[in-house]
Amino acid sequence: MTIFSVRHITSYRYKRPVEFGDHKLLFRPRDSFDQTLLSSRLLIDPEPKYIRWIHDVFGNCVAVIGFAQPADELRFETVIRLDHTPHVAIDLQIDEAALTYPFSYDADEALDLERTIQRHYADPDEQVSKWARQFVRIGQSTDTGHLLMTMCYAIHEGFVNARRYEHGTQAPIETLRLRRGTCRDFALLMMEAARSLGFAARFVTGYIYVPDRDGSTTLGGGSTHAWCQIYLPGAGWAEFDPTNGIVGNRDLIRVGVARDPKQAMPLWGSYDGTAADYQGMSVQVNVTTDDRILAEIS
Repeated sequence: MTIFSVRHITSYRYKRPVEFGDHKLLFRPRDSFDQTLLSSRLLIDPEPKYIRWIHDVFGNCVAVIGFAQPADELRFETVIRLDHTPHVAIDLQIDEAALTYPFSYDADEALDLERTIQRHYADPDEQVSKWARQFVRIGQSTDTGHLLMTMCYAIHEGFVNARRYEHGTQAPIETLRLRRGTCRDFALLMMEAARSLGFAARFVTGYIYVPDRDGSTTLGGGSTHAWCQIYLPGAGWAEFDPTNGIVGNRDLIRVGVARDPKQAMPLWGSYDGTAADYQGMSVQVNVTTDDRILAEIS
């Protein structure tokens, strides 16, 4: 059991005061048996006209924020504190019928999992499918857990994690071709590869704790993070982080889940102005295992 504190600051700068449309903020972690939200704090400048909370179609907790006054800077600061317990669902009891691949989902579950099983991105030459099939034994049974873990480790070991300044997420065939990308790109590649084999997969956005003071080589810290979940009968939604080669939720703080990365942006909104008015943005994320962050801003 670990107590994590996360401080996340996002600032947008403009050449002149502009008016803002509604913004939606996804930062509040999903309460579950393996992580419990202890406290949360939201600071916004300029002061918003209103903040209202909703649950989106995936059950994520989203803050909808409206503004009344123009400004030349828009700043969001969130601080959360949560109790986190490492959990590796794949080590638990997978239904006997699903221990080896291929298997079929129960009819009732398959109905609800249908859209997460379907592929979402074009693969005209079956490049992603062919890449995924290399993890399946030919002519003999394949251990389901081993298949998915090997796929996760193959991305971690065979691809280069590199920051991209373009918006959005790369198509899986592009990530496969380049052998490089961001955590969002790697999560999506694993999702589509698993889907090509008939697995249900979904996208996860959140944070990762990186113990760099201990000399860790873990990647992905200092910003929001992304990974994926695969649904395994008996074990449920199991976490796979191909960026860091993590199976299970170790050091991963789950905030939101979605069928596609486009549906899980940490922060999105609009302003009334021209493209030339926008000067840029900055993001700062700190994840610690103590109360230092909270003490600094008290």
